[in-house]
Amino acid sequence: MAKFLMLGKYSIEATKGISSDRTEKGVEVIEKSGGKVDSIYALMGRYDLAIMADFQDVAKAMKASVALAKLTGIGFTTLPAISVEEFDKIAG
Repeated sequence: MAKFLMLGKYSIEATKGISSDRTEKGVEVIEKSGGKVDSIYALMGRYDLAIMADFQDVAKAMKASVALAKLTGIGFTTLPAISVEEFDKIAG
């Protein structure tokens, strides 16, 4: 499984649906897409949400990103992530 950082930005319409119920449905969408949520954070600034999740491959991460956008109206930027230790091995 690979780590992905999913950064979300609310649209005006998406803010109207903020609820713990929608968050639970979002987690279910990620799981149905073959992923596993590690953590979810609310942010201030350029992005409103950060989701750390594990997926088997890029295709499954993309599927989840699109499915979340359809469900919530939140636009996601989904990025692959590796640990600093792994990066050090690759770059060093």
